[in-house]
Amino acid sequence: MTSDDTAPAAFSRSIETCAELSPDQARAVLGLLAEAAQADGQQAVSEQGRLRLSGGEREGVRHLLLTVGDTLVGYAQLEDTDPVEAPAAELVVHPSHRGRGHGRALGTALLAASGKRLRVWAHGAHSAARHLAQVLGLSLFRELRQMRRPLTGLELPEPVLPDGVTVRTFVPGRDDTAWLAANAEAFAHHPEQGSLTQRDLDDRTAQPWFDPAGFFLAFRDGELVGFHWTKAHAEERLGEVYVVGVRPGAQGGGLGRALTTIGLRHLAAQGLPTAMLYVDADNKAAVTVYERLGFTTYETDLMYRTES
Repeated sequence: MTSDDTAPAAFSRSIETCAELSPDQARAVLGLLAEAAQADGQQAVSEQGRLRLSGGEREGVRHLLLTVGDTLVGYAQLEDTDPVEAPAAELVVHPSHRGRGHGRALGTALLAASGKRLRVWAHGAHSAARHLAQVLGLSLFRELRQMRRPLTGLELPEPVLPDGVTVRTFVPGRDDTAWLAANAEAFAHHPEQGSLTQRDLDDRTAQPWFDPAGFFLAFRDGELVGFHWTKAHAEERLGEVYVVGVRPGAQGGGLGRALTTIGLRHLAAQGLPTAMLYVDADNKAAVTVYERLGFTTYETDLMYRTES
């Protein structure tokens, strides 16, 4: 959620809601997101949201396009696939069109579209986003930390795998089904990650950054019990602990820490100077593990929601 709203606009605007974007609309939204990111220092829409911009209709996903005349000045995405939680949204207003009520208009449209059951991300926790959340009657619900640590001169102990566990890298096409099942079990408590489908996996493996050599799988007796998928952000010169998961039956034995260490060593070997990751602030166990591995909080994303 990126906006700077104070007063209602004194000019005409329109908001179009659609289930899928045309190629021209998708390009326009990506351009808007790029200009906003340049001004704000981070993306207003998550990787998952950006992947949904193309490739046709996605179940439970709606796009809201705010235009003034023929100019796209705001965008919001609403995702309603969680069977329990309220629909989740992200929104952005072009930097040169802020302060004119566009963010409030998008937020009001999201509330209407969600039946006033809404969760909204504010990436970077900017004060303008906090103000907009207040205006919309939303309360702070979730805190997601981005943590970082240097990789230069990396000194980590040799990873110690639990007895009977071996590690190899992911083979696209062969390991898809097993990984999706392991991911669903490891993140059963985390719908955003645990509900990934084959289409979601295909979206990611088709990206230029995907490298199976940085996707580590841990097996015991032929069963996939844990994994660490790393990601390299080439332009930013950042390595990412993209996702680390351990199946419930294999937790508590040090496998997560060992897999994290293996992935960090891989990223360091690519010559990347810094590693990053995202973790929920209330996941104390994971935060502690990462702090012991040298990570510190870099910035915070906040999620707001309606009370109902």
